[in-house]
Amino acid sequence: MSFNNADGKAVLLKIVAAIKENKDYLSEIDGLIADGDHGMNMNKGFSMFGERIEDEEITFAEGLDELGTLLLTEIGGSMGPIYGTLLMEMGDVIEDLEVIDTAEFASMLASGYDELCDIVEARVGDKTLMDTLTPAKEVMQKAAKDGKSLAEALTEMKEAAVAGRDSTKDLMARYGRSSRLGERSIGVLDAGAVSCCVILTAMADGIIEQIGG
Repeated sequence: MSFNNADGKAVLLKIVAAIKENKDYLSEIDGLIADGDHGMNMNKGFSMFGERIEDEEITFAEGLDELGTLLLTEIGGSMGPIYGTLLMEMGDVIEDLEVIDTAEFASMLASGYDELCDIVEARVGDKTLMDTLTPAKEVMQKAAKDGKSLAEALTEMKEAAVAGRDSTKDLMARYGRSSRLGERSIGVLDAGAVSCCVILTAMADGIIEQIGG
């Protein structure tokens, strides 16, 4: 079963709620090896977005683009450009689609990943959100190739995102403020990897609820 682009508002609001719910945790883990403002910045941007679309009719694609634009232009820091770029590209890929199936979701995620790779040097193993995003993207691509249903593919994507998130605990940070700690950054989850997992998990759960998977 496919997901209707027009039904995206409920999914977008579920993502907003997930970030708001995890804001303190995100700041807590960020504070262990960085400046501790990740949860606050994420909550600010996603809450602003949630308020703006509360009374709007908006598609999933339009919402991703609007959220990405807001993060990029109004939040700033390191999080704004990274998530802004990722979400805007994801929205652009599906803007003309009425329905989104496994292959199209995989394409959306892969395009966002590719666009992000153009502005960040970090890759898997560097203790960043790329450790969550990359395996999630790869699992979706494989699921599309194997002809799996969207609900099944999204469930597998969530599992990959969680595993990627958890892998950052044993990694040494190589980018950002936490990289200054060197080996002392080992033993703590990366806040960006965690927030990326929160977003992808909420997105998957929201879509599965909409399609009744």
